[in-house]
Amino acid sequence: MTRIGICGVAGQMGRTIAQLVTASDDLTLASACEQSGHPAVGQDCGELAGVGHVGIEVSSDMEELVNACDVVIDFSHADSTMAVTAACRETRKGLVIGTTGLTDGQLATVKSAATDIPVLMSPNMSVGVNITFKLVEMATKALGEDVDIEIFEIHHSLKNDSPSGTAVRLGEIVADARDVVLSEQAIHGREGHTGVRQRGTIGFHSARGGDIVGEHTVVYAGTGERVEITHRAQSRVNFGAGAIRAGRFISARRDAGEVGLYDMDSVLGLGA
Repeated sequence: MTRIGICGVAGQMGRTIAQLVTASDDLTLASACEQSGHPAVGQDCGELAGVGHVGIEVSSDMEELVNACDVVIDFSHADSTMAVTAACRETRKGLVIGTTGLTDGQLATVKSAATDIPVLMSPNMSVGVNITFKLVEMATKALGEDVDIEIFEIHHSLKNDSPSGTAVRLGEIVADARDVVLSEQAIHGREGHTGVRQRGTIGFHSARGGDIVGEHTVVYAGTGERVEITHRAQSRVNFGAGAIRAGRFISARRDAGEVGLYDMDSVLGLGA
C-alpha cells in the first residue's frame, strides 16, 4: 500500500486527489498540507474533500507531510513546491508536481532534485491532454512553415496564472517541432495597430470566467484551410486520475531505487 501525501490539499485539484486516493484499493491517504494560516489547517482532510472523516488532519508542517508518506503529490504554488521538493530530496521520497508557473530557477531546482529522487512534473496530467500534446507535435511537423499557429485557452475565474501551464507546454512543443526558441517567437495577445502578423510567431490568447474547467485549442491557419486541435475538460476528475497514475508510477520507481525526472509520456508509454 503506497502512502500518499498531498501538498495543496485545499485547492480544487488537491481535494479531487484526496477523493480518488481514499477510494483507491492500493493507495492510502497518509498526510496533507496547506500553507500556514490557511483556514483548512487543522481540519480533517476527508471532511475537507467531502468524503467524510478519515482521521488525517491538514497540517502546515512540510516536514510532517513528507515524513508520513512515500510519495507527495503537489498541486500548490511555487514557494510550497520548492519547500516540498527540498523535503522530499532530503528524505528520499517520491514527488509528483502539478504546480505550474515555476520560474527557470525553480525548474532548475526540481531538475537537480531529480538526480537524487524520482520526480514527475507535468503541467497537465490528463490522459486526453497528453494525447493532444502528441497530436500537436505531429501536426506541427507535418504542416511545416506554411501555417500560422495560434494557441487559445480559457479557464475558470479563480485561475491565477496566464497563459496556463498547458498552453505554455503546447507552445514549447510547437517551438521544438519548428526548431526555434519559444521566448523569441511568442506573442501574447494583440491590441491596437500591431501591423501584419510576423511569419513564424506563435500566438497566445487567454480568457477567464465562471467555472470553466479548461479548454485549449491550437489553430493552424493556412491558405484556403484551417486545422484546429482542441481539448475540452468537463471535469477535474480526469486530471486527478492522471495524477493518481503518476503517483503509482513514481512509487514504483522509488521502490526500484530509480531516480530521474519523468513526465506523463513515461506513464502513458507515449515516448518516441
